Amino acid sequence: MTNLLTPTKETASANSTLGAALDRIDGPKKVTGAATYAYEHAVEHVTYAFPVQSTIAKGRIAAIDARAALALPGVLAVLSHENAPRLVATDGAEMAIFQSDAVAYHGQFVAAVVAETIETARQAAQLVTVHYEQQPHEAVLRAESADLYKPDHVNPFYETDTESGDIETALAQAAVTLDQTYTTPAEHNNPLEPHTTLAVWSDDGAHLTLYDANQGAYRIRDTVAQAFGLAPEQVRVISPYIGGAFGSKARVHPQVVLAVMAAQMVRRPAKVALTRQQMFSVAGYRTPTIQRIRLAAGADGKLTAIAHDVIEQTATIQEFAEQTALATRMMYAAPNRRTTHRLARLDMPVPAFMRAPGECPGMFALESAMDEMALACGLDPIEFRLRNEPQLDPETGRPFSTRGLVACLQEGARRFGWQQRDPRPGLRRDGRWLVGTGVAASTYPARRRPSSARVRVESDGRYTVAIAAADLGTGAWTALTQIAADALDVPLARVHLEIGDTALPAAQIAGGSMGTTSWGAAIVEAAQALRKRLHEEYHDIVPAAGLEATAETGDNPAAQQFAMHAYGAQFAEVRVNRDTGEVRVPRLLGVFAVGRIINAKTARSQLLGGMTMGLSMALHEESVLDPQFGDYVTHDFASYHIATNADVGAVEVAWIDEDDRHVSPMGAKGIGEIGIVGTAAAIANAVYHATGIRVRDLPITLDKLLPMLS
Repeated sequence: MTNLLTPTKETASANSTLGAALDRIDGPKKVTGAATYAYEHAVEHVTYAFPVQSTIAKGRIAAIDARAALALPGVLAVLSHENAPRLVATDGAEMAIFQSDAVAYHGQFVAAVVAETIETARQAAQLVTVHYEQQPHEAVLRAESADLYKPDHVNPFYETDTESGDIETALAQAAVTLDQTYTTPAEHNNPLEPHTTLAVWSDDGAHLTLYDANQGAYRIRDTVAQAFGLAPEQVRVISPYIGGAFGSKARVHPQVVLAVMAAQMVRRPAKVALTRQQMFSVAGYRTPTIQRIRLAAGADGKLTAIAHDVIEQTATIQEFAEQTALATRMMYAAPNRRTTHRLARLDMPVPAFMRAPGECPGMFALESAMDEMALACGLDPIEFRLRNEPQLDPETGRPFSTRGLVACLQEGARRFGWQQRDPRPGLRRDGRWLVGTGVAASTYPARRRPSSARVRVESDGRYTVAIAAADLGTGAWTALTQIAADALDVPLARVHLEIGDTALPAAQIAGGSMGTTSWGAAIVEAAQALRKRLHEEYHDIVPAAGLEATAETGDNPAAQQFAMHAYGAQFAEVRVNRDTGEVRVPRLLGVFAVGRIINAKTARSQLLGGMTMGLSMALHEESVLDPQFGDYVTHDFASYHIATNADVGAVEVAWIDEDDRHVSPMGAKGIGEIGIVGTAAAIANAVYHATGIRVRDLPITLDKLLPMLS
């Protein structure tokens, strides 16, 4: 029988695959079509709901004429505020659809058709006539707005403003100063799988089953239960396979509520799948930002002051306060510090989480400013960062659990060939192409949250590991199986994983780069508890099937003792065409310090994907607003540009050896988001090095370069 004693730190599991570059366990099912996504679950007598969206940005519904829609064969019902079920309570007005005649943003659900087929529902939705009483709206984020306000906190629970020392005096007395404003546009999450929900009520209406594309089944369950006045145990959410999310599936959006209402109304299962165009209205987006960065340094290049003041938007119906200046609080040493956040309430859809919310736009501004400040101080950008490396977390005064930024910068410089770089801009040319290189640092919090897991012995000698985790395409199916096999000290083939279902033990959502650390910690604890029982109760006798152990982890106590973060350094080479302003990125390098790597193949995929998304942010992504209608007009991939194969050159991913047991018992940190952080700044810094043109307003498009190219 396999040794069931828990291995010590010094004794690695004989069956350990941690760190190996294993293929995805779920890969064969996905490529053969056997993996069932939310829209694909087969139920009998299913119906289809399709929304009618507001064509104004603010006002009220004066009248709805649904007669033509109801006359269409196959139409079962038309929902609106006139007949929709009343919601008991919601955690935000965004999901309170059909509860009043008020219109708060362009694209809001104002009605919906339920029909026998999706084609009929979509056709009938076009026949619903809605008359409005329109009111003046405001949709433009302006730094000079008189209505900016200070929120109580920024996401998820951080202080809105922080300040220590005397910023103004430090700026006035500094040898070198910088005062610049950087802006980022609204950007929309665009996962491959659209937001989809299938709602099935029991015959007696006492229980509800949702097949839903989400990042956390328990969060969706609890939110829906509250809204419809149900006990949590009356709602089951099933979501084993998710086709991407990037933060957009972390919370309940209107399509979930619509599916539940439609099924309740017609007393049959109901499906809702947002179109790509609808996702630009009701599935969240990254808020645009206006960021003022002020830096002060002495003649020795050491920072004496850092100030980061952020303006961003929220909606009138629900607040969302992105934590944009969060990373600035801990990234570099300076005795005088300040960060602030101010919001503008606009008649717009509610912003939401998008990959690395806060750190992604915030570090574009900070790392661009650090590049500018290094030049002003006459220092190499890497040397400038090294001189301002803190020994303790500047925000809390706590020691870092690990801090690999210096190692990432140094290893990246070696791999990239940074030592041969001439710092002067605009010198390297290849025909009509200007060539430059840039660097930026990246960081993301290393968090762990409470989760539960169960491990059970099966009659065939396998172990079933159950946890309501979510695999968004990030590799959780594989990584969690590896963690379980390592903790149980059994071959990978003897572990059967079950995830994505509220019938399983509760788990933290897949978000904030804390899925693997949170779920893995619970799995390790449950596995150790089972092994202890096996040793004490069964010794060398094969145990009876059904023996199990459950673990429920609490908050990580080390979070109160250490500052815990992941770090990275991104390097970019760009080529800018002197005649057209076209920007190409033939080479990207990212070196990361992200704790122990669980699976080298899926880890590389995550980091490479994040960097590619950062390239897309730097050069392409922008949700273009039409102020007259209060609507983003980039509603598809023809107008909302994202990076494609032709835009991406060689991307190299590397990591340094790191093992942080303060963050998780596996020594791992989250890796889902840090890849995007810093990449856009590295590219913008490289564009400056190539051209001498500093672009502080993303994305870096032709019109921002051509007027100044000679």
